[in-house]
Amino acid sequence: MRTSLKSGLLALIAAAAPAAAYAHPAIGEAAGFTHGFAHPMTGLDHILAMVMVGVLAFQLGGRATWLLPATFVLVMAGGGALGMAGVNVPFVEIGIALSVVVLGAVVALNIKAPVAAAMAVVGLFAIFHGHAHGAEMPENAAGLTYAAGFMLATAILHMAGLALGFAIGRGGERTGGLATRLAGGFATIAGVGLLTGLI
Repeated sequence: MRTSLKSGLLALIAAAAPAAAYAHPAIGEAAGFTHGFAHPMTGLDHILAMVMVGVLAFQLGGRATWLLPATFVLVMAGGGALGMAGVNVPFVEIGIALSVVVLGAVVALNIKAPVAAAMAVVGLFAIFHGHAHGAEMPENAAGLTYAAGFMLATAILHMAGLALGFAIGRGGERTGGLATRLAGGFATIAGVGLLTGLI
């Protein structure tokens, strides 16, 4: 039990570690697929939100395990297209920070929302994340390969969240539930820090 709990928490920390310094650092001259793939992986806000989508999908179970990640990735692609086209979406950074707060809180409180409602919430936040990815596309990057990169990276982070939920769940209902709530609580606190500019 303790091993599963420890490995689950280590997975969350490992996923968040690369971005602890800043949400959107520069990645040099990388372009196209590589830059697109790197963008979600180098922002604490993106990492935590994506992992929480995966954990939430695991918590809800059934069709939600694939519907929530699929909804996020597809809607995010639309948001990315808006960002690439220069279409303004208000409050993008606030929306991204709020996604971490809200998704973390839903996981921490173990809210069993209907799948359609969860998809709507996840889809709303996906617009902000996608727009940020698209708006920060380098001028010398090809749009399709860049989008393929950030979509694949996002899907991998969702899978990490699903794996985290599974690893924690192996600790049993009581221990696993507590660990999941702690992970969600950590994300919520980090989200508040991002929202207030403390992180």
